[in-house]
Amino acid sequence: MVSTFHGLETARRGMMTQQSALYTTGHNIANANTPGYSRQRVNFVQSNPFPSPGLNAERMPGQIGTGVEAGTIQRVRESFLDVQFRGEQTKTSYWETRANALGKMEEIMNEPTETGLANTMNQFWQSLQDLAANPEDQGARSVVRQRGEMVANTFNYLSNSLTAIKDDFGKQISVTVKTVNSLSDQISKINKQISEIEPVGYLPNDLYDERDRLIDELSKFVEIKVHPPRSSGGDSLPVAEGILDISIVGENGTETKLIDGSNYKKLSVAPAMDSDGDGVNDQPTGSVTGFQLDGQAIPIVRNGELKALVESFGYVDANGNEKGIYSKMIDDLDKMAYSFAMQFNNVHNQGYTLKTSTEESVAGGDFFEPFTNGYKNAAATMKVSSNIDNISHIAVSTIQGESGNGYNATNLANVKNDDFGKIPGFPITAGSIQTFYESLIGSMGVDSQESIRMADNSAVLKDSVENRRQSISAVSLDEEMTNMIKFQHAYNGSARMITVLDEMLERIINGLGTGGR
Repeated sequence: MVSTFHGLETARRGMMTQQSALYTTGHNIANANTPGYSRQRVNFVQSNPFPSPGLNAERMPGQIGTGVEAGTIQRVRESFLDVQFRGEQTKTSYWETRANALGKMEEIMNEPTETGLANTMNQFWQSLQDLAANPEDQGARSVVRQRGEMVANTFNYLSNSLTAIKDDFGKQISVTVKTVNSLSDQISKINKQISEIEPVGYLPNDLYDERDRLIDELSKFVEIKVHPPRSSGGDSLPVAEGILDISIVGENGTETKLIDGSNYKKLSVAPAMDSDGDGVNDQPTGSVTGFQLDGQAIPIVRNGELKALVESFGYVDANGNEKGIYSKMIDDLDKMAYSFAMQFNNVHNQGYTLKTSTEESVAGGDFFEPFTNGYKNAAATMKVSSNIDNISHIAVSTIQGESGNGYNATNLANVKNDDFGKIPGFPITAGSIQTFYESLIGSMGVDSQESIRMADNSAVLKDSVENRRQSISAVSLDEEMTNMIKFQHAYNGSARMITVLDEMLERIINGLGTGGR
């Protein structure tokens, strides 16, 4: 038989459950602007009806409901959108970092402008043509020397500036490696906290949010794979999200475990040094050959900001070839400076100096200082020979002693068009100095434009996924206000039910048996 007070318990449960829903709504509103917060909801479930099935259960026409209970307080999240977002975030960070690196390079190269290398060299060629017309003119000779120094100084500036930016990328790699290790440490600690809370039957929603926020942040720097969750054991609820293991993805698609439950492996670079004494080699000392996780060698990461930084700084690919945006440009400038200076010297040596009152006309020496270590660092060390401090030593004549002969100056000016494909022994193996430099600038421009386009496209996709994710997980104040009114009316209804039952019980207790008095 149903208890006289059955309705009171049903109404009490209704009040308590609606009150929980109101508290959760208040929590959502309070965190409407909290980064990474996912809105939460109370999962209402019907409480067990009366009577319970059994051999000796009371015979009744049917079971009577006993009200409602708050089953769980669960956050609203779509894991598939998380995977999509992290993938797009990794790509966007890669292309944005690459575009930024190329943008800095374009600023240094400064082409096409009046102060760029191309225009500086054009002025040098023009000064030689002017000297060919007036081979004895001291002013024209002085201009040739000054323009030659301008060319050498421009090569020096470009090489030194590119090297400085390259070194900055090395420092950024160090900072990024430290950030990855810090995020991995935080995620592993949250995994440990979750593994201690879930087994007692709770859902640590706020810890889930913080873990997902940190994983989102980690996906900016390296490409990761989040493995299916592992149960924490104990009395974990079916909707508990469990422990997450995370692997780092190499450029060849290999996966290496970065975070294993409450443990993580420290990422380091090879070859590198420990920049701050924390036991992690994070500062590259040369072109990057790979990474390590607690000493275990892994390939260079496949995507993300760290990959773009490594490509900008310089790396060695699987075939042992040295590559890199800045490394290649510096190397190409060295090839250009070496080929230009040495070929110019070759032609200059074939001419004769100006005969003066104090000096006889002799075979011309080097116009530029020769390089002692091949073409490496040629752009950074290029300079006009001290022999040319005496402008009479500029060899513009093809015949010894003929002061008015300027044919060798014309030959020097024509070095601009020499085809190095027909001249053995130079690092430039095809085309002229001008076409080689035009190719460098053209390739840089195309690469930069492509990076900007890909960064924009990736950002659009990332924002699209993020908007869909926010439409599910973010707090809508309008929706929460609607819920507040809904739960408030339900709470008031349950409270009114208690008032009605109280009046009924008062009639039973105080009114029955008093008839006829």
